[in-house]
Amino acid sequence: MKRGFGSDNHSGVHPRILEAIAKANVQHAPSYGTDEWTEKAENVFSEHFGPKAEVLFVFNGTAANVLALKSSAKSFQSCYCTDLAHINVDECGAPEYLAGVKLIPLPSVNGKMRLEDLKKAHIRRGDQHFSQGQVISLTQPTELGTTYSMEELKEIITWAKSENLYVHIDGARLSNAAISLNKTFKELTTDLGVDIVSFGGTKNGLMMGEAVIFLNPALYKDTKYYRKQLGQLPSKTRFIAAQFLEYFNQDLWKEIATHACNMAEKLHESVRALPGVEVTQSRQSNAVFAKIPQAWVKPLRENYFFYVWDEHTFECRWMTSWDTDISDIDGFAKSLKELSR
Repeated sequence: MKRGFGSDNHSGVHPRILEAIAKANVQHAPSYGTDEWTEKAENVFSEHFGPKAEVLFVFNGTAANVLALKSSAKSFQSCYCTDLAHINVDECGAPEYLAGVKLIPLPSVNGKMRLEDLKKAHIRRGDQHFSQGQVISLTQPTELGTTYSMEELKEIITWAKSENLYVHIDGARLSNAAISLNKTFKELTTDLGVDIVSFGGTKNGLMMGEAVIFLNPALYKDTKYYRKQLGQLPSKTRFIAAQFLEYFNQDLWKEIATHACNMAEKLHESVRALPGVEVTQSRQSNAVFAKIPQAWVKPLRENYFFYVWDEHTFECRWMTSWDTDISDIDGFAKSLKELSR
Protein backbone atom coordinates (compact mmCIF):
# COMPACT_ATOMS: atom_id res chain seq x y z
CA MET A 1 0.00 0.00 0.00
CA LYS A 2 1.17 3.51 -0.76
CA ARG A 3 2.32 5.77 2.03
CA GLY A 4 0.09 8.73 2.48
CA PHE A 5 -2.35 10.55 4.69
CA GLY A 6 -5.31 8.19 4.80
CA SER A 7 -5.41 7.50 8.53
CA ASP A 8 -3.24 7.20 11.60
CA ASN A 9 -4.57 3.62 11.61
CA HIS A 10 -2.57 2.98 8.44
CA SER A 11 0.82 3.41 10.07
CA GLY A 12 2.64 0.44 11.52
CA VAL A 13 3.46 -0.28 15.13
CA HIS A 14 5.98 2.00 16.80
CA PRO A 15 9.27 0.06 17.22
CA ARG A 16 9.33 0.59 20.97
CA ILE A 17 5.76 -0.70 21.27
CA LEU A 18 6.60 -3.74 19.14
CA GLU A 19 9.62 -4.41 21.33
CA ALA A 20 7.45 -4.15 24.45
CA ILE A 21 5.14 -6.85 23.07
CA ALA A 22 8.13 -9.12 22.43
CA LYS A 23 9.46 -8.52 25.95
CA ALA A 24 6.09 -9.49 27.42
CA ASN A 25 6.18 -12.72 25.41
CA VAL A 26 8.05 -14.68 28.08
CA GLN A 27 7.16 -17.77 30.08
CA HIS A 28 3.57 -17.95 31.36
CA ALA A 29 1.40 -15.26 32.93
CA PRO A 30 -2.08 -15.26 34.51
CA SER A 31 -4.86 -14.47 32.07
CA TYR A 32 -7.82 -12.06 31.87
CA GLY A 33 -6.03 -9.06 33.35
CA THR A 34 -4.62 -10.63 36.49
CA ASP A 35 -1.00 -10.35 35.29
CA GLU A 36 1.72 -7.97 36.46
CA TRP A 37 1.77 -5.95 33.22
CA THR A 38 -1.92 -5.10 33.60
CA GLU A 39 -1.49 -4.13 37.23
CA LYS A 40 1.41 -1.83 36.38
CA ALA A 41 -0.46 -0.30 33.46
CA GLU A 42 -3.48 0.40 35.65
CA ASN A 43 -1.20 2.21 38.09
CA VAL A 44 0.31 4.28 35.28
CA PHE A 45 -3.14 5.36 34.12
CA SER A 46 -3.89 6.42 37.70
CA GLU A 47 -0.76 8.56 37.65
CA HIS A 48 -2.00 10.36 34.55
CA PHE A 49 -5.73 10.57 35.34
CA GLY A 50 -5.88 10.57 39.13
CA PRO A 51 -5.92 7.98 41.93
CA LYS A 52 -9.60 7.12 41.50
CA ALA A 53 -9.19 6.12 37.85
CA GLU A 54 -10.15 2.52 37.03
CA VAL A 55 -9.14 0.99 33.69
CA LEU A 56 -10.47 -1.81 31.50
CA PHE A 57 -8.66 -2.82 28.32
CA VAL A 58 -10.53 -3.76 25.13
CA PHE A 59 -9.51 -4.59 21.56
CA ASN A 60 -10.78 -1.59 19.59
CA GLY A 61 -12.30 1.86 19.69
CA THR A 62 -15.87 0.84 18.91
CA ALA A 63 -15.78 -1.56 21.85
CA ALA A 64 -14.38 1.17 24.10
CA ASN A 65 -17.22 3.53 23.20
CA VAL A 66 -19.88 0.83 23.51
CA LEU A 67 -18.59 -0.20 26.92
CA ALA A 68 -18.45 3.41 28.08
CA LEU A 69 -22.05 4.07 27.04
CA LYS A 70 -23.29 0.72 28.36
CA SER A 71 -21.92 1.59 31.78
CA SER A 72 -23.38 5.10 31.88
CA ALA A 73 -26.91 4.78 30.50
CA LYS A 74 -29.86 2.38 30.68
CA SER A 75 -31.93 1.18 27.73
CA PHE A 76 -34.55 3.89 28.19
CA GLN A 77 -31.91 6.62 28.29
CA SER A 78 -30.04 8.43 25.56
CA CYS A 79 -26.69 9.94 24.65
CA TYR A 80 -26.17 13.37 23.13
CA CYS A 81 -23.42 13.50 20.49
CA THR A 82 -22.68 15.52 17.37
CA ASP A 83 -23.96 14.58 13.93
CA LEU A 84 -20.34 13.86 12.95
CA ALA A 85 -19.45 11.78 16.01
CA HIS A 86 -17.79 8.45 15.35
CA ILE A 87 -20.41 6.70 17.49
CA ASN A 88 -23.11 8.16 15.25
CA VAL A 89 -21.53 7.79 11.81
CA ASP A 90 -18.83 5.14 11.80
CA GLU A 91 -19.75 2.38 14.24
CA CYS A 92 -22.51 0.64 12.28
CA GLY A 93 -25.12 1.25 14.99
CA ALA A 94 -23.04 -0.65 17.58
CA PRO A 95 -23.69 1.82 20.44
CA GLU A 96 -27.44 1.48 19.95
CA TYR A 97 -27.43 -2.25 19.19
CA LEU A 98 -24.96 -3.42 21.82
CA ALA A 99 -25.20 -0.73 24.49
CA GLY A 100 -28.95 -0.29 23.98
CA VAL A 101 -28.58 3.48 24.23
CA LYS A 102 -30.43 5.85 21.90
CA LEU A 103 -28.16 8.39 20.22
CA ILE A 104 -29.40 11.94 19.81
CA PRO A 105 -27.14 13.65 17.23
CA LEU A 106 -26.88 17.41 17.49
CA PRO A 107 -25.68 19.83 14.79
CA SER A 108 -21.94 20.43 14.92
CA VAL A 109 -20.06 23.64 14.33
CA ASN A 110 -16.46 23.04 13.24
CA GLY A 111 -16.98 19.52 14.52
CA LYS A 112 -17.99 20.64 17.98
CA MET A 113 -21.16 20.50 20.06
CA ARG A 114 -22.69 23.73 21.31
CA LEU A 115 -24.28 24.18 24.71
CA GLU A 116 -27.27 25.99 23.21
CA ASP A 117 -28.10 22.91 21.11
CA LEU A 118 -27.72 20.65 24.14
CA LYS A 119 -30.19 22.75 26.09
CA LYS A 120 -32.70 22.62 23.22
CA ALA A 121 -32.45 18.83 23.03
CA HIS A 122 -32.62 18.16 26.77
CA ILE A 123 -36.39 18.15 27.15
CA ARG A 124 -39.36 16.16 28.51
CA ARG A 125 -37.65 15.19 31.72
CA GLY A 126 -39.63 12.51 33.52
CA ASP A 127 -41.89 11.88 30.52
CA GLN A 128 -42.31 8.11 30.27
CA HIS A 129 -42.96 8.38 26.52
CA PHE A 130 -39.60 10.02 25.80
CA SER A 131 -36.07 8.60 25.92
CA GLN A 132 -34.35 10.29 28.84
CA GLY A 133 -31.07 12.11 28.20
CA GLN A 134 -28.34 10.67 30.44
CA VAL A 135 -24.88 11.11 28.93
CA ILE A 136 -23.03 13.58 26.70
CA SER A 137 -20.32 12.20 24.43
CA LEU A 138 -17.67 14.68 23.32
CA THR A 139 -15.03 13.77 20.75
CA GLN A 140 -11.65 15.31 21.60
CA PRO A 141 -10.17 16.12 19.13
CA THR A 142 -13.25 16.20 16.94
CA GLU A 143 -13.80 14.30 13.70
CA LEU A 144 -12.71 17.46 11.87
CA GLY A 145 -9.42 17.67 13.75
CA THR A 146 -10.48 20.65 15.84
CA THR A 147 -10.25 20.68 19.64
CA TYR A 148 -12.61 21.86 22.32
CA SER A 149 -10.94 24.65 24.27
CA MET A 150 -10.77 24.40 28.05
CA GLU A 151 -13.44 27.08 28.26
CA GLU A 152 -15.77 25.18 25.93
CA LEU A 153 -15.27 21.99 27.91
CA LYS A 154 -15.89 23.72 31.23
CA GLU A 155 -19.08 25.33 29.93
CA ILE A 156 -20.60 22.07 28.70
CA ILE A 157 -19.44 19.92 31.63
CA THR A 158 -20.58 22.43 34.25
CA TRP A 159 -24.03 22.46 32.69
CA ALA A 160 -24.04 18.67 32.42
CA LYS A 161 -23.36 18.33 36.13
CA SER A 162 -26.14 20.79 36.94
CA GLU A 163 -28.48 18.47 35.00
CA ASN A 164 -27.08 15.26 36.54
CA LEU A 165 -25.76 14.10 33.17
CA TYR A 166 -22.64 12.00 32.72
CA VAL A 167 -19.86 13.14 30.38
CA HIS A 168 -17.98 10.73 28.12
CA ILE A 169 -14.90 11.68 26.13
CA ASP A 170 -14.25 9.78 22.94
CA GLY A 171 -10.50 10.15 23.08
CA ALA A 172 -9.18 7.99 20.25
CA ARG A 173 -6.71 10.84 19.66
CA LEU A 174 -6.82 12.46 23.10
CA SER A 175 -3.01 12.54 23.25
CA ASN A 176 -2.96 14.90 20.27
CA ALA A 177 -5.45 17.21 21.97
CA ALA A 178 -3.29 17.24 25.10
CA ILE A 179 -0.29 18.33 23.04
CA SER A 180 -2.30 20.88 21.07
CA LEU A 181 -3.78 22.44 24.21
CA ASN A 182 -0.63 21.96 26.31
CA LYS A 183 -2.60 20.23 29.07
CA THR A 184 -2.16 17.03 31.03
CA PHE A 185 -4.67 14.21 30.67
CA LYS A 186 -5.89 14.92 34.18
CA GLU A 187 -6.45 18.60 33.41
CA LEU A 188 -8.39 17.68 30.25
CA THR A 189 -10.66 15.15 31.96
CA THR A 190 -10.67 14.42 35.68
CA ASP A 191 -10.24 18.01 36.85
CA LEU A 192 -13.16 19.12 34.66
CA GLY A 193 -15.56 16.47 35.96
CA VAL A 194 -15.46 14.01 33.05
CA ASP A 195 -16.92 10.65 34.09
CA ILE A 196 -15.50 8.24 31.55
CA VAL A 197 -12.90 8.25 28.76
CA SER A 198 -12.33 6.03 25.74
CA PHE A 199 -8.56 6.32 25.45
CA GLY A 200 -7.02 5.48 22.10
CA GLY A 201 -4.02 3.28 21.47
CA THR A 202 -4.28 1.95 17.94
CA LYS A 203 -4.16 5.38 16.28
CA ASN A 204 -1.16 6.28 18.41
CA GLY A 205 1.42 3.64 17.56
CA LEU A 206 -0.02 0.54 19.24
CA MET A 207 -0.67 -2.71 17.39
CA MET A 208 -4.15 -2.94 18.90
CA GLY A 209 -5.90 -2.12 22.13
CA GLU A 210 -7.79 0.73 23.76
CA ALA A 211 -8.45 1.66 27.38
CA VAL A 212 -11.75 2.60 28.98
CA ILE A 213 -10.98 4.86 31.92
CA PHE A 214 -13.61 5.26 34.62
CA LEU A 215 -13.15 8.50 36.53
CA ASN A 216 -16.51 8.16 38.24
CA PRO A 217 -16.25 5.05 40.48
CA ALA A 218 -20.02 4.55 40.41
CA LEU A 219 -19.86 3.71 36.69
CA TYR A 220 -17.15 1.10 37.08
CA LYS A 221 -19.02 -1.21 39.44
CA ASP A 222 -20.57 -3.70 36.98
CA THR A 223 -18.68 -2.91 33.82
CA LYS A 224 -16.32 -5.89 33.93
CA TYR A 225 -19.39 -8.07 33.39
CA TYR A 226 -20.48 -5.98 30.40
CA ARG A 227 -16.99 -6.28 28.93
CA LYS A 228 -17.19 -10.06 29.15
CA GLN A 229 -20.68 -10.13 27.61
CA LEU A 230 -19.48 -7.95 24.74
CA GLY A 231 -16.63 -10.34 23.96
CA GLN A 232 -14.00 -7.77 24.85
CA LEU A 233 -12.19 -9.43 27.76
CA PRO A 234 -8.72 -10.21 26.37
CA SER A 235 -7.41 -13.59 27.48
CA LYS A 236 -3.81 -12.45 27.16
CA THR A 237 -4.34 -8.95 28.49
CA ARG A 238 -0.64 -8.54 29.20
CA PHE A 239 0.03 -7.86 25.51
CA ILE A 240 -2.31 -4.86 25.49
CA ALA A 241 -1.12 -3.64 28.88
CA ALA A 242 2.54 -3.95 27.89
CA GLN A 243 1.94 -1.64 24.94
CA PHE A 244 0.39 1.06 27.12
CA LEU A 245 3.20 0.70 29.65
CA GLU A 246 5.73 1.51 26.95
CA TYR A 247 3.48 4.19 25.49
CA PHE A 248 3.69 6.14 28.75
CA ASN A 249 7.31 5.17 29.51
CA GLN A 250 9.64 8.17 29.27
CA ASP A 251 6.78 10.17 27.71
CA LEU A 252 6.75 8.24 24.46
CA TRP A 253 3.12 9.35 24.10
CA LYS A 254 4.28 12.97 23.98
CA GLU A 255 6.90 12.18 21.37
CA ILE A 256 4.37 10.41 19.17
CA ALA A 257 1.64 13.05 19.52
CA THR A 258 4.04 15.97 19.11
CA HIS A 259 5.47 14.49 15.92
CA ALA A 260 2.03 13.81 14.44
CA CYS A 261 0.82 17.34 15.23
CA ASN A 262 4.04 18.95 13.97
CA MET A 263 3.80 17.03 10.71
CA ALA A 264 0.19 18.13 10.29
CA GLU A 265 1.23 21.74 10.83
CA LYS A 266 3.99 21.39 8.22
CA LEU A 267 1.48 19.91 5.80
CA HIS A 268 -0.96 22.73 6.55
CA GLU A 269 1.68 25.38 5.95
CA SER A 270 2.84 23.68 2.74
CA VAL A 271 -0.58 23.56 1.06
CA ARG A 272 -2.79 26.28 2.52
CA ALA A 273 -1.75 29.02 0.06
CA LEU A 274 -1.79 26.88 -3.08
CA PRO A 275 -4.29 27.89 -5.79
CA GLY A 276 -7.18 25.44 -5.87
CA VAL A 277 -6.65 24.30 -2.27
CA GLU A 278 -9.16 25.58 0.28
CA VAL A 279 -8.32 24.60 3.85
CA THR A 280 -11.66 24.25 5.62
CA GLN A 281 -10.79 23.69 9.29
CA SER A 282 -8.32 25.05 11.81
CA ARG A 283 -5.34 22.73 12.21
CA GLN A 284 -5.57 21.80 15.89
CA SER A 285 -4.46 18.16 15.95
CA ASN A 286 -3.00 15.72 13.42
CA ALA A 287 -5.45 16.40 10.60
CA VAL A 288 -5.72 18.82 7.70
CA PHE A 289 -9.06 19.24 5.93
CA ALA A 290 -9.16 20.88 2.52
CA LYS A 291 -11.29 21.10 -0.59
CA ILE A 292 -9.58 20.37 -3.90
CA PRO A 293 -10.87 20.00 -7.48
CA GLN A 294 -12.33 16.57 -8.16
CA ALA A 295 -9.92 16.06 -11.05
CA TRP A 296 -6.95 16.21 -8.68
CA VAL A 297 -7.98 13.27 -6.52
CA LYS A 298 -6.98 10.43 -8.84
CA PRO A 299 -3.51 11.73 -9.79
CA LEU A 300 -2.72 12.59 -6.17
CA ARG A 301 -3.74 9.13 -5.02
CA GLU A 302 -1.35 7.52 -7.49
CA ASN A 303 1.45 8.34 -5.07
CA TYR A 304 -0.20 9.28 -1.74
CA PHE A 305 -3.35 7.67 -0.42
CA PHE A 306 -6.00 9.74 1.38
CA TYR A 307 -9.76 9.78 1.86
CA VAL A 308 -12.31 12.14 0.37
CA TRP A 309 -14.29 13.25 3.40
CA ASP A 310 -17.22 14.73 1.48
CA GLU A 311 -17.98 13.30 -1.97
CA HIS A 312 -20.19 16.29 -2.79
CA THR A 313 -17.68 19.08 -2.11
CA PHE A 314 -14.49 17.02 -2.44
CA GLU A 315 -13.34 18.09 0.96
CA CYS A 316 -10.46 15.75 1.79
CA ARG A 317 -8.96 14.58 5.07
CA TRP A 318 -5.20 14.32 5.32
CA MET A 319 -4.00 12.58 8.49
CA THR A 320 -0.48 12.41 9.88
CA SER A 321 0.91 9.91 12.36
CA TRP A 322 3.98 8.87 14.34
CA ASP A 323 5.77 7.68 11.19
CA THR A 324 4.92 10.57 8.84
CA ASP A 325 8.15 11.81 7.31
CA ILE A 326 8.95 15.27 6.05
CA SER A 327 9.63 13.68 2.65
CA ASP A 328 5.98 12.53 2.57
CA ILE A 329 4.84 16.10 3.05
CA ASP A 330 7.31 17.58 0.57
CA GLY A 331 6.33 15.04 -2.07
CA PHE A 332 2.62 15.55 -1.55
CA ALA A 333 2.95 19.34 -1.57
CA LYS A 334 5.00 19.12 -4.77
CA SER A 335 2.27 17.07 -6.44
CA LEU A 336 -0.35 19.61 -5.38
CA LYS A 337 1.74 22.47 -6.71
CA GLU A 338 2.11 20.79 -10.07
CA LEU A 339 -1.65 20.29 -10.31
CA SER A 340 -2.36 23.87 -9.27
CA ARG A 341 -0.34 25.41 -12.10
